Amino acid sequence: MQTFLELVQRSGFANLTFGNWSMFAVAGVLIFLAIRKEYEPLLLIPIGFGIMLANFPMAEMGSYHSGLMGLIYSGGIKTELLPPIIFLGIGVLTDFRPLLGRPITFLLGAAAQLGIFIAAIGAAYFLGFSYKEAACIGIIGGADGPTSIFLTSQLAPHLLGPVAVAAYSYMSLVPIIQPPVMRLLTTQKEREIDMPQVKPVSPAAAIMFPIVTVIVTSLAVPSCTPLIGMLMFGNLLRECGVTERLRRTAGGALINIVTIFLGLAVGATMGAEHFLTYRTILVLILGAVAFAFSTAGGIIFAKILNLFLPEKSKVNPCIGAAGVSAVPMSARVVQKFVSEATNGKVNPLMPAMGPNVAGVIGSAVAAGVFLMLLTA
Repeated sequence: MQTFLELVQRSGFANLTFGNWSMFAVAGVLIFLAIRKEYEPLLLIPIGFGIMLANFPMAEMGSYHSGLMGLIYSGGIKTELLPPIIFLGIGVLTDFRPLLGRPITFLLGAAAQLGIFIAAIGAAYFLGFSYKEAACIGIIGGADGPTSIFLTSQLAPHLLGPVAVAAYSYMSLVPIIQPPVMRLLTTQKEREIDMPQVKPVSPAAAIMFPIVTVIVTSLAVPSCTPLIGMLMFGNLLRECGVTERLRRTAGGALINIVTIFLGLAVGATMGAEHFLTYRTILVLILGAVAFAFSTAGGIIFAKILNLFLPEKSKVNPCIGAAGVSAVPMSARVVQKFVSEATNGKVNPLMPAMGPNVAGVIGSAVAAGVFLMLLTA
């Protein structure tokens, strides 16, 4: 009997805390949203399961312990390995032709990073976060999970869990967050602007784009090279036409394997002692602010552009909302919103893909700027 009681006392059941139960609830919500609502299931399910693993008492499965999750975290996230590999796969899966066909939309992708800097400034100057913490909170506005993880793991690893959850949650909530902003900032006349199809992009231009882009961005902002370099390498594998085996691997098995480990390790950073703080609530709130302002930044800049463009070249301001890098969900949300507002007469999916893919580059460059300024 004494042995049995000793086993019970040393079991996880006897050591469960209110914090553990709370984190189990958080994990359950994420997994529920991933399965029932299909909100970013490829990432929210591993993250949710990682949260559960980290909160089993005495199991040593948190990313800050020396067990399995700690090994993945130390070898894959602290070393900056996994997020750039995710970008390699994203590059393979991304078609930059809509951007090349209408280069002006690159400016919309840049303008849609506005929320990153507004949230960062607010966090640093009004809410008492350090500059490094504020940068990591602001990057949530880019709606790019791997970029958020890449930056936070270097500048403020103690915020990795809240930042990652906020980034991926708001990516999945694009259909809820963006339409009200578009409705508020555009008129019916602006929603009815129909953008003509662009001329086809030549294979040579599609091949040169990743090469030129990595050269320019890496020379301008060297610290963004791990992300932009792998993104453009992946895109070159896609476009060159002679590396089919590498393209299939990078865009299939490799990105899937890395996604599993990245999600589990990020989720496992969220032990109750690290996650259940008032600062976590502030991170989630500021993340929503960043995302909303990023959406607004793209729309407002598109409206400004239209002041200088001839009538036939005006852009539908709604496509500016797609400048956040939630590819391709944001472009689809713009398409649905505009199509419904015009009874199907205007369908800007392909024009919206231009700023959408530009946003991937924009958020990575913004992360590089923060690294340059805050790690000197």
